[in-house]
Amino acid sequence: MARAGFGRREVAPPAQRQRVWIEPNVPYDGRFTFARIRYTVYRRSGWEYDYPTMERHLMTMVQEITELRPVVNGSNIHTFDDPELLKYPVAYLSEPGYWLPSDREAEGLRLYLARGGFLIVDDFMRGEWYNFEEQILRALPNADIVRLTASHPIFDAFFHVKSLEMAYPHDPYLPAQFYGIYEDNDPSKRLIVIVNYNNDIGDYMEHSHQEFWPVNISNDAYKLAINYIFYGMTH
Repeated sequence: MARAGFGRREVAPPAQRQRVWIEPNVPYDGRFTFARIRYTVYRRSGWEYDYPTMERHLMTMVQEITELRPVVNGSNIHTFDDPELLKYPVAYLSEPGYWLPSDREAEGLRLYLARGGFLIVDDFMRGEWYNFEEQILRALPNADIVRLTASHPIFDAFFHVKSLEMAYPHDPYLPAQFYGIYEDNDPSKRLIVIVNYNNDIGDYMEHSHQEFWPVNISNDAYKLAINYIFYGMTH
């Protein structure tokens, strides 16, 4: 089992926690809809980072360059224990360094993955690994979290990604790492969780229209995200 970080990052006090206006969820109609996971803010906010601009940009890109016809002008937010989440094959979890699911939410995640769901974990770094590992193991007690290389099929699900050389957006000297969890810990079975560690593809996509980050890195983030979606839809 990978243990890639130590300790915890300092937490902002309650007065500094952000609030976000949540758009109404899109009624289910069979089309691909981006589903973001919401969790109770015990320490500070984080689940909503890059929302909703990132999902708008990503779904627009998916519509423009693939045959998938997603919902572009809306997206959904669910908790892991929300039965409605089971209608959506791919879910996105941001800032797992501050994620503290309830027992019901942990059980809901386990059920979601067992029924074919695919989880994208994004936007955390360094000491935040400790909390992510602790919480994911509550949902999947026997899970092995394994380091992935560019040879894994997920990096060839739509785009052929030859290199995984990226860095955390706000620290160019912090190299990104990619981890995964397999169904039954069996590499011959499907990947059920993809983990972007020391990385934040959501931030790269959110700001792609502002040229805030280099174009090639923003493009790499889109390639990864679209690969994740297609892998989750087909496995």
